[in-house]
Amino acid sequence: MPANFDPTRPHFDTVLPRVSDFQRRQRQAGQLFRDGVQSTLQATLEPALLQDLQRFEGGAAKTTRPEVLEVVAAAVRHGRGLRLLLEHDGLVLPLTVLPMQRVVHAPLPSAQWGLLRWSGLKVLQVDAADADAPVEHIAPLGLVLWALALHGSRAELLPEIAGPVAYRIAPSTDFSGLDLAGTLASAVTRLRRQTTPLAEICAWPGLDRERATRLLNGLYLQSGLIITRSHPAASGSH
Repeated sequence: MPANFDPTRPHFDTVLPRVSDFQRRQRQAGQLFRDGVQSTLQATLEPALLQDLQRFEGGAAKTTRPEVLEVVAAAVRHGRGLRLLLEHDGLVLPLTVLPMQRVVHAPLPSAQWGLLRWSGLKVLQVDAADADAPVEHIAPLGLVLWALALHGSRAELLPEIAGPVAYRIAPSTDFSGLDLAGTLASAVTRLRRQTTPLAEICAWPGLDRERATRLLNGLYLQSGLIITRSHPAASGSH
């Protein structure tokens, strides 16, 4: 076994560039800037998708990095393939999202996907996916969306499901294959039976606002969430 082998870290099938080298090359190339700050979004993106993602740039933190979950969710909404360059432990990890094929590609053997540090992933660049995107080392899109929702950096509701609303799970939704047990499984069972606002879900056993929020984001991205704005339970739900 190699001396530097660490069974808790993913081992990629290619040598990944360092983030510091990538950022230096960006500065030298004069990459796209918005409001004086370097943008992660490339001009090759389809206009509607670009506009969608620009909602997440800027903000109080004065950064131009949308979160990984926001970018992948936008790819799914628009049905457009995207190539993301992500920061992972100081290295640049390419991730290709192909929503029409329902797969995600990275230079990572299938047994290693579970070792990704989802909470530490940061977006460096977002571009349109190549037409000849690779097909080896793929993971199901649903599993990646679930992992990003539950373990990624975003701990707030996605804008599409936020506000004075109530939630219920569509009866026919199949969650087989997802990491769904214990508290989350109990919450899913309840949401199959009743329409419930966020404030009430937060009070269920084993849940708080963050865990409830992450669960709802995950369910939404599995196309399994019914969002109701007219239901009486939606009043004052947030």
